[in-house]
This record gives sequence, C-alpha cells and structure tokens, in this order.
Amino acid sequence: MLDDFMVRAALAGLGVVLAAAPLGCFVVWRRMAFFGAATAHAAVLGVALSLALSMSVFAGVLAVSLLMAISVTLLSHRGYAMDTLLGVMAHSSLAFGLVAVSFLTDVRIDLMAYLFGDILAVGRTDLGIIWSGSLLVLGLTLWRWQPLLLATVSEELAHAEGYDPQRESLVLTVALAIVVAVAIKVVGVLLIAALLIIPAATARPFSATPERMALIAAGLGIISVLGGLWGSWNLDTPTGPTIVCVAAILFALLNTIARFERGGKSD
Repeated sequence: MLDDFMVRAALAGLGVVLAAAPLGCFVVWRRMAFFGAATAHAAVLGVALSLALSMSVFAGVLAVSLLMAISVTLLSHRGYAMDTLLGVMAHSSLAFGLVAVSFLTDVRIDLMAYLFGDILAVGRTDLGIIWSGSLLVLGLTLWRWQPLLLATVSEELAHAEGYDPQRESLVLTVALAIVVAVAIKVVGVLLIAALLIIPAATARPFSATPERMALIAAGLGIISVLGGLWGSWNLDTPTGPTIVCVAAILFALLNTIARFERGGKSD
C-alpha cells in the first residue's frame, strides 16, 4: 500500500493534522497566531544549518524551532513586548536562513519545497518521523490538557490548582516546535501556521466545550488534507497551498453558516 505516493501523502497529512488540531486550539485561545508563524520562519535557518552540517533536516529544524520558541518565552518575561520580540526574531531568522542557504553552493536544495512543502515526495522514513513526532505531541497535549486549559483561562486559577503557568507555556512551545519540524515536509514553513490556526478557528463557533473544538478541528484538518490532495491531483496545483486553500474555504463557508444561524436565532 505504501508504494502509492498518494497514500503516503495522505498518511503524512493526517499525521500532521491530528497533532496540529488540539495544539491549534491553544494557539487560537491564547492568541498566539504570530508565535506559530515566527517559530515556522525560524525553521528555514534550521534547514540551512542541517544541510551545511550534513545532518537530518528534521533534527536541524527541531533544534532551531525549539531555540526560537524557548528564547521568546523566556525573554517575554523580562520586559520585552511579545509582538516586538516575535517580529524581530521571526524575520531575522528567516533572513539569516535564506542568506545561509545561498552559501550552500555544493548542496542541491529545492528551497520552494521547504517553503511551501512537498508532501507528494514523502517517503517511508519521512512517514515514520512525521507520525513519531505527531504522536509525541498528541500524547504530550493529552497529558497536559487540564493544566494547559487552566493556565489558558487564568494563571491565578492554575496556581491555585498547583500548576506552574510558565511551565505549561514552555510545554506548549516545545510541542509547537515539534509540529513545525514534522510539518515542514507537508506544507512548508510558510504555511504551517495556517494549518495550526485555520481548522481551530473554523471549529470555534460550533464548539460548546474545548474538547469538542479540538475534535472538530481535527475533522476539519482531515477534510482539508484529503480535499487538498484531491484538488491538487485534479487541478495540477501545488499540494501544500491547495490544502491550506481548502481549509480557508471551509473557514469562510462554515463561519458564514454560523453567522446566518445566529442571525436567525436572534430574530
């Protein structure tokens, strides 16, 4: 079965969205959309360093994404404005990464594949890495679900229950860095944040509980991946961007329906 590249692509996409969906809910609740994008931008520098040092791209991207996420988390508690920090570090790391790539004259590199993903080129080794990372993130999110929720709702409430909000924030940033590292092959560094945010934002109006929102977001992510693969195959369009386009269409369609339903009830 895995000899079929479309099946491998579908499995890779499903592996990413199952981890990204619950994590994306916290990104939406905490208004961390720019944080996810900044961590993803740093991944370009990780790609350049891993190729220069002849190491695994996954390891290089994970290391730089972790460094970026942890640095922003720690510096934000020392008087620096979060949006300023993210702006400086995101664009700086992206620029340094692109400059570093230009020096790799002895290495053939398809930069577009890293920027926008190359899900159709996913191999068995890539599948193993993607699913290992996704299951790790999913397990970490489920394990810390209640503390993360409490820290998101109120830091004082989290303290009262015996949890450290800063530690929970660190857990969230580590999980985000892992998702960025495993998703780079699927949608690329410039579209990872979209896969985190759009399904969760779409699910929000239809969710009475946090758990329901995470489940709906996962379902919408699955539809986006399968729909994007189908559209890419039939329309001959780039697969990563097509997946995000399907997610965006679902967001527009379902939010329009939700608005009409709310309008009808108010009448």
